[in-house]
Amino acid sequence: MLKKLFVTDCEGPLSLNDNAYELAKEFIPEGDEFFRIISLFDDYLVDIVKKADYNSGNTLKLIAPFFKAYGVTNEDIVKFSKENIFFIDDASDTIELAKKSMDSFIVSTSYGQYIEAVCNNLSFPFENTFYTLIDLDNFEISNEEIEKLYEFKDIISQIAEREKKEGSLDVDQLNKIFFEEIPKMNINKLTDSIICVGGIEKQKAIEEILSSFNLEKSGLMYVGDSHTDIEPLKFAKEHGGIAVSFNGNEAAVKESEIAIISENTIATSLLIDLHSKFNKDYVLEFVKSYSSDPKRAFESFRIGFALIDKFNEIFSDKDLPIIEIITEDNIDDIINESIEMRKKIRGLNIGSLG
Repeated sequence: MLKKLFVTDCEGPLSLNDNAYELAKEFIPEGDEFFRIISLFDDYLVDIVKKADYNSGNTLKLIAPFFKAYGVTNEDIVKFSKENIFFIDDASDTIELAKKSMDSFIVSTSYGQYIEAVCNNLSFPFENTFYTLIDLDNFEISNEEIEKLYEFKDIISQIAEREKKEGSLDVDQLNKIFFEEIPKMNINKLTDSIICVGGIEKQKAIEEILSSFNLEKSGLMYVGDSHTDIEPLKFAKEHGGIAVSFNGNEAAVKESEIAIISENTIATSLLIDLHSKFNKDYVLEFVKSYSSDPKRAFESFRIGFALIDKFNEIFSDKDLPIIEIITEDNIDDIINESIEMRKKIRGLNIGSLG
């Protein structure tokens, strides 16, 4: 039998956080709006410009000098991350099931300090993770450059105000700040030291896992929710694996075969259970059956009885999660419902980020 692999993003499919956004909000004045604009700029560079040598999720590179300017240390990130983790309901049980059922990994754009804190909470092996490494303590910054970054931050805050009023992003000014001015500064060494594990870097991580464990690409199940998951979702789909969007944004839904829209990760657990035991066609047939008649699907497909009992207990008085094959006919509805759920459980600010 084909040996299976489970890989998931962290923020979205497992946790409610956007750790980098939350760090910016905590440590940088008006940091929430500052981060939002850089995230929009990141999406623009990936989706519209398709900038060469630029990777989805590089927001985490671009903000790094500002953390340094505002005195953030490695320990600050560690402490804040440990104290501010919020999981989707049943995430611990879902990752435990995956861990017991097959080789399982978390591949995330998030900073390593946050991923380590998540692993400690979930009793998940940190060595089975890929993440963005940031080391603020290893770099010095002059007072002159601190003042310059303060000026840039104020400019970006002004851009945020105009964007909210007018709906347009001042990409010329942002290009100048991030690709002309900061690269001339000594602190840019910090930026250059960071390789963000998003987009193609996530795909590379998956390819490394497959090679290290001598696994077939078609044995992969990948769960993602955002722009940084486009490449790994596409990779899974194109190689006969299973690509799943969990409360995904538009970009993630468009690259997935299965959409989960849920406040609880037990919906993912159902697919993990089937994926670990059966082939892809069996999983897809279950999803088709579930989307028309969940009760009959549970009766007809070989899901663990304990998992079915728990599912029925959780949703005895709640709307059932959506688990559906994505088609041309339903994709627009799925995108709308997925984004609505995304904002509902993660909050409007985080749920709106790319």
